[in-house]
Amino acid sequence: MKIIDGRDEANLHFKWFPEVKPIVKIDPDEFIEVIVPDSSTMQIRKESEIHDLGTIDSSKFDAAVGAIEISGTKKGDILEVTLVDIIPESWGWTAIMNDFGLLKNRFPETLVIWDIYHGLARSRSDFLKGVQIPIKPFLGVIGTAPEKGTYGMIPPQNFGGNMDNKMNCKGARILLPVNVDGGMLSISDPHASQGDGEICGTAIEVSARVKLKVRVIKGKKLLDPLVYSHSGCSEDILCAMGIDSDLHRASVKAAENMIDQISGSGLSPEEAYILCSVAGDLRISEIVDEPNFVVSMCLPTVLLNHT
Repeated sequence: MKIIDGRDEANLHFKWFPEVKPIVKIDPDEFIEVIVPDSSTMQIRKESEIHDLGTIDSSKFDAAVGAIEISGTKKGDILEVTLVDIIPESWGWTAIMNDFGLLKNRFPETLVIWDIYHGLARSRSDFLKGVQIPIKPFLGVIGTAPEKGTYGMIPPQNFGGNMDNKMNCKGARILLPVNVDGGMLSISDPHASQGDGEICGTAIEVSARVKLKVRVIKGKKLLDPLVYSHSGCSEDILCAMGIDSDLHRASVKAAENMIDQISGSGLSPEEAYILCSVAGDLRISEIVDEPNFVVSMCLPTVLLNHT
């Protein structure tokens, strides 16, 4: 099995563009393992502290490992990427950063370092002390080279990129459009856990070993990424709703309502914000009863029993 080490900067790229050079070529259905750095591209370390956030070069965020060329792939084909396994490192981080997140500039900058073991993430400090986040690893970034143009790493595009979709987990089959010959697949930004919406701007960011294989589908068209995955919920949840004629404002209200609800009962507002980002799901509950829409922030109540 080929192994690609994304800790080597020669195997990384920081933009999406058609002329990206392949670092490896594989055959369809060949298994490959990729060592994928965290979203800070190794700038945040296990011993990092809050003041280190001020030294981070944001242009290096979400550096992608790739490109991976797939033999016989032509423009107009579809890549089906199966995520065989995602093995996160034994620690991760979450941060509130200035000018970033759904509730930007409302809270002071914060950095949480998590220890990850026995399927759970636990804060190494008194911040969110006692809270145990179940680990559900997935890939935040996966995409193919665009047909034309140059794009930054952060906004998602029709070819994939920074989708931050927790359905892109172990066992998922992700379909991506092929815009240039060879496909030129790249991956980045592993997460140990994230709530839908990732409202503070970061999940539990980790490096990880990702095992995958790629199948080429011919004769079909795909305009935007598609994923076959699995999901289930049998746990009790608390759901805070935001109602507004604008979906973004409704999302802000839902987040604010949840933070107001759980703050003061053992959690600070900053702790509540991060907890919602790494474990709460922001959902569109209603979009047809115009002119107002409903967005819900949902959080497993078991996470509140530790506060």
